[in-house]
Amino acid sequence: MKTTDFARHLTDYLSSYLPGQRNLSSHTIASYRDTFKLLLIFCDHEKGIPPESLTLAHVNDDLILAFITWIETARNCSISTRNQRLAAIHALFRYIQAETPERLLINQRILAIPFKKTGKPAVSYLSTEALESVLKQPNTKTSSGRRDLLLLTILYDSGARVSELTDLLVRDVRLTQPATVTLKGKGRKVRHVPIMSKTASLLSDYLEERRLNTDHRLDHPLFFGSRNQKLTRAGVSYIIDKYVKVTKEQESVILPDTVSPHMFRHTKAMHLLQANINLVYIRDFLGHTSVTTTEIYARADSQTRRLALEQAYSPSAVDDLPAWHDDMNLMNWLQRLCQ
Repeated sequence: MKTTDFARHLTDYLSSYLPGQRNLSSHTIASYRDTFKLLLIFCDHEKGIPPESLTLAHVNDDLILAFITWIETARNCSISTRNQRLAAIHALFRYIQAETPERLLINQRILAIPFKKTGKPAVSYLSTEALESVLKQPNTKTSSGRRDLLLLTILYDSGARVSELTDLLVRDVRLTQPATVTLKGKGRKVRHVPIMSKTASLLSDYLEERRLNTDHRLDHPLFFGSRNQKLTRAGVSYIIDKYVKVTKEQESVILPDTVSPHMFRHTKAMHLLQANINLVYIRDFLGHTSVTTTEIYARADSQTRRLALEQAYSPSAVDDLPAWHDDMNLMNWLQRLCQ
């Protein structure tokens, strides 16, 4: 079977360009790959073009517009997901246009397809009381309960993304003071995050209990399941859902309808902000590229805004206001007005 030009460019892009020249992480490449898998499914099922027959000649702005519309309507995806898929396609065709100058106009028309505007959702986070209620639910008399407590504590204390948490290895833990965990974030950026002394104590006990504190287990996943493989994103979500459900049944605290792993990261950021930590430090703690991203927490923190407004407010009126009903001239005027 003859290789098509689209297959050749896509293979080179995913297997050579992204990991070799862009040095993107496996998670990012997998996200791009999923977009193109959906594009191949769309062309096969909706356009009758099987993957082995798809060429660049088939791909134009009309096809891509139809694809992202299909993403929204047939697959019932959100606008943000639609925009994410379109961003991956834009990235591919920025690469292809340098390889195929004869298609420059078509490629530019694909790149000109705009993203849809979408409202930014409010930042959801847990109050201090809600967080404490969730953290006291794991049964620390069992091995799995002690692991779950440590997992939830690390997730909050480090402000880690769920992928950063599941990728933690034993070698990423430092228990000597100051205790830290090393997180590998987006774009292969590495940051060393300090953890509280109580968290370090839980970690030390956990490593000893699981016999992970030996040199030959340094590359073992820190959190793993019954099959001795690292926990997945779904596994972490399952653990959180389990304890949130129990909290809602047994406690009187207010919890959001859904508590995701990322909400623990939001919670840590909001608590740091409410403790008057500078946004620049919070940016570095969370591993954001720009402080602009971190500013979403400042905009979401209504309590801090209210306190700032109260401190800035200086009342101009005196406390002892005259009783208006004692003013007979005013009372007489009001009576005539109502006649």
